[in-house]
Amino acid sequence: MSISWADSYVGQLRALAGDRTLMFVGARAVVRDNAARVLLIRRSDNGQWALPAGAMELGESIADCAVREVREETGLRALRVCAFALYTGPDFTSTNMYGHTYQVFTTAFRVEEWDGELTRMTDETTDAGFFPPQELPTPLSGSVVETLADLDVFEQTNRLILK
Repeated sequence: MSISWADSYVGQLRALAGDRTLMFVGARAVVRDNAARVLLIRRSDNGQWALPAGAMELGESIADCAVREVREETGLRALRVCAFALYTGPDFTSTNMYGHTYQVFTTAFRVEEWDGELTRMTDETTDAGFFPPQELPTPLSGSVVETLADLDVFEQTNRLILK
């Protein structure tokens, strides 16, 4: 059961902070199947295909955030995750479709083990599916290609990506 945006930590903070730029701490997850296809969700708010992702809530770790977001957006249970990239710099500041500006601090995780049945529609998604990395659907969130490229580098070097 997911909480509403207004009841979330970021939603409550936005209500207090008004228009100023906020720091947004979140996680995104790369889930792959046995055929090395990547799981993408189609977001209900903007229609873009994206990796499962979202904001960390008070009282949870960033890894727990990734696990929760995968569950909320796909129905799958992430059993084991590994952080491979941190996106933290000023280049990750943007204004969303609601006019809210955030500097995002995102940790990207590789889901190393998962189980369950894929739920294609949730409160936050209108579709979900596994896609070959060379045949990703459109419109595609800007973070997907960069995250998958960074995962390739991590898997070749075993070094955390810091941006």
